[in-house]
Amino acid sequence: MTTTGEGAGVDVDTYRHAMGRLARGVTVLTTTASGQDHALTANSVTSVSLDPVLLLVCIETDARFHDAVLESQVFGVSLLAAGQRGLAAWFATPGRPLPGQLDRAPHTRGAAGVPLLDGALASLECRVRDVHPAGDHSIIVATVASARLAGDPQAALVHFRGQYSALP
Repeated sequence: MTTTGEGAGVDVDTYRHAMGRLARGVTVLTTTASGQDHALTANSVTSVSLDPVLLLVCIETDARFHDAVLESQVFGVSLLAAGQRGLAAWFATPGRPLPGQLDRAPHTRGAAGVPLLDGALASLECRVRDVHPAGDHSIIVATVASARLAGDPQAALVHFRGQYSALP
């Protein structure tokens, strides 16, 4: 498949495989909107600035999480440990039931009320600052309101060439 318009001539499958060769940390994003918890596995999370402390996430506009985070204006980021591979797979499962999706994921609530996964290497609480449309995704720039580190960090869960792996 080749794109049309901007980037025309780029084979989408080749691009997808090329980007798959970029090892990335795995996170679960969480929010609560209209009394319902939402979660999503994401690896498009990037530090933007230290002054002010900002990060960005890229969310597909068709994802349930997209509308939920725009409604709530807050979200959590749990940076997953290698032992949390099952949670990464669960929160990446398309069409999983929304009610009770966090039942299998031990978690606590942060100051903003968002779920943060227990056992994560680190957890961040964020407030939406800007939203930028970008193709079939939105780039959400957020102010980091809090950051917590695990006391005894384990190996990190990374995604590389379509597979989850551990990085010591």
